[in-house]
Amino acid sequence: MGNYETEGSELFNDTIIRAAKGEKTAHTPVWFMRQVGRSQPEYRKIKEKYSLIEITKQPELTAYLTATPVENYNVDAAVLFKDIITPLAPIGIDVEIKAGVGPVINNPIRSIKDVEKLGELDPYNDLSYIYKTIEILTKEKLNVPLIGFCGAPFTVASYMIEGGPSKNYHRTKHMMYNEPETWHKLMDKLTEMSITYLNAQIDSGAGLIQIFDSWGGALSKGVYHESISPYINKIVNHVKSKGVPVIIFGIGASHLVPEWNTLDVDVIGLDWRMSIDEARQSGVTKALQGNLEPALLLTDWEIIEAKAKEIVTQGNRTGHIFNLGHGVFPEVNPDTLKKLTEFVHNYSKGL
Repeated sequence: MGNYETEGSELFNDTIIRAAKGEKTAHTPVWFMRQVGRSQPEYRKIKEKYSLIEITKQPELTAYLTATPVENYNVDAAVLFKDIITPLAPIGIDVEIKAGVGPVINNPIRSIKDVEKLGELDPYNDLSYIYKTIEILTKEKLNVPLIGFCGAPFTVASYMIEGGPSKNYHRTKHMMYNEPETWHKLMDKLTEMSITYLNAQIDSGAGLIQIFDSWGGALSKGVYHESISPYINKIVNHVKSKGVPVIIFGIGASHLVPEWNTLDVDVIGLDWRMSIDEARQSGVTKALQGNLEPALLLTDWEIIEAKAKEIVTQGNRTGHIFNLGHGVFPEVNPDTLKKLTEFVHNYSKGL
């Protein structure tokens, strides 16, 4: 499939790296956010015995789950199976993942003293299981790049301040607007943590990085520019100094796309609210990722194919990575993902 180059004795499919750099590729590369997880029968079977946290602390098991979608769907990248809150416990945050709720913080950040109490991340000691997983994947299992990731400072801070998922981010915004010293101290702390965390992922073998600013769309473009962009750029520049492309992605963030285009990221991930053509017409020059609406995966194949064809045609095999506009959800049939990957590969070759 696609453009290969020899890496050791294995044929290595680097199509997604080329697309991230804006190059014309032999086919449009494909991966799916949450391609590892509850839509996988393999995952559901393992989940009967282990919690998510317990799974991620077993490198062989995590590597198996991470590699399985590549084998089953023939996607062009693997994505490391872990959660964006993974690095929080080592710095002093009492966090748990509650079923049906998500990350819950039992000691939320409320003051500058709370920020000052946070520790430093020592990745190879605190999270050794993650880096062991990456090494197993990149040295033994994969012939495609592995995507590492982190949560963006705003998104991670929102969990830390709110105490869990939020619909309005009132506490977070209150701190940002009303206590700027506390806010910027927290942003500095999370930025340094992210740099340390991502650098170790890259040094262990990750070939791309995605920054999930999942909830950044809650902010206006102007506020994002003032209070978030400088921290994103600091993270990105450290990562890119290691020669690894960086993707940024958020939900309901179409209004931030022009701002993201000014950042040093390589790829902008779109949700389904903005088309590839609309992004280009707004002046976006960077590579784009996306952006099939996940709900369409439950519709008839003819509907999925028509929309996928439209997206792939707009991407035109140049600086485009096919993905969903958000993650795969549990009800999706794995056979649909396999069929969709095959269709994107085959259809895009003819463009």
